[in-house]
Amino acid sequence: MREAHSSNQVPFHPPQSADEKNFDFFLPAVVSGIDAGGIEFKEKTEISSMSSLEAHFGLRTKVTIGTKLNVVLNIPKTFILENQLKLRISGDVITARADEDLESKHLISIDLDKTYKIFPIKN
Repeated sequence: MREAHSSNQVPFHPPQSADEKNFDFFLPAVVSGIDAGGIEFKEKTEISSMSSLEAHFGLRTKVTIGTKLNVVLNIPKTFILENQLKLRISGDVITARADEDLESKHLISIDLDKTYKIFPIKN
């Protein structure tokens, strides 16, 4: 399995429907799946935008439309949230385009599956 790290500090603002709200934030995440060459990969990145239907992030790894990706987000502890959490989501790639500002990065959008898992992180 190939591992990579990607820092995504440029918000990706995808088009949104009138009834869907995207939230822009930068949360650390690990994305895994099968790349365009058929090789399993795992890459550290940051989620830049998310709604109840889609998630958006940058990847150095090339993936193709329709590929199933798994994403694990680290949700930080806050004054409301007593413990840090891991959120596991997955979905199919619906867009993959080259980032004009960062030649080695691809802006990825996934159509989220309806299921997700939340895990507490023990301190």
